[in-house]
Amino acid sequence: MVTRRDFLMKAGMAAAATAIFPSMGLRPANKKTGLILYTVRQDMDKDVDSTLKAVAEIGYNWVEAANYSDGLFYKLKPAEFRKKVEALGMKFLSSHNGGMNKSNIDKIVGDASEAGLKYLVLPSLPGDWGKSLDGYKQAADFFNIAGGKCKKAGMKFGFHNHTVEFKPIDNQIPYDILVKNTDPKTVIFELDICWITAGGQSAVVYINKYPGRFELWHMKDMGTDKKDATMGEGTIDFKPIYALAKKAGLKYWFVEQDNCKTHTPLESAKVSRDFLLKNIL
Repeated sequence: MVTRRDFLMKAGMAAAATAIFPSMGLRPANKKTGLILYTVRQDMDKDVDSTLKAVAEIGYNWVEAANYSDGLFYKLKPAEFRKKVEALGMKFLSSHNGGMNKSNIDKIVGDASEAGLKYLVLPSLPGDWGKSLDGYKQAADFFNIAGGKCKKAGMKFGFHNHTVEFKPIDNQIPYDILVKNTDPKTVIFELDICWITAGGQSAVVYINKYPGRFELWHMKDMGTDKKDATMGEGTIDFKPIYALAKKAGLKYWFVEQDNCKTHTPLESAKVSRDFLLKNIL
């Protein structure tokens, strides 16, 4: 039997926890992290097995692919690559697949489903879609088509931003067109913290503007030159962004560094993860 005293004590503890960890989407005890394999792409090209093993030994829990071609992930069949990842105690959750369009989307979705993915992400806009507002509207239409196909396969379709989507065209920010004209039930956005910042916009502002749309994040820092940097070695304050994780709809994040300068790619992956564990999670 729960007494009034017990109830009040538990309520007080809950209130204290809320004060310590306000509005965090991931529980404080959740120390899980992910890596997009684009960070270690040269290593993956040389040796898939040893690189995946190194990523697992660093402590990563899930990965996002960045090498899909002719129905293969890193020259391996979808199910085969998934098994390699899972054998090391990690999950294969998402993939960046460039060049998606109406003619190949069914094949790509089928391969992604075979790999057991939760998310299929377009890393950047192809062709003329990124050159005009009409092009962005066409892109949004395709996102909805792809999102519907992904839903039938048990996945969600996503789009990953760079800086160009935040450069105004006719006094409009193209990224807003993509978010406003897509179905939130089937289309998500992978928020790249570095590139939205380098594009002159604020992750905090966009999360508040479009709550629930950012299920995936790319976690990477930005140097004073507005280029990507290993986490903790740049200028971005991640704490106010992470405080909005729940509002953003965050489910998973992936550490990424496009061009490693002060470390090898694997070293950067470790330094960034250590920074997350010590300063953010």
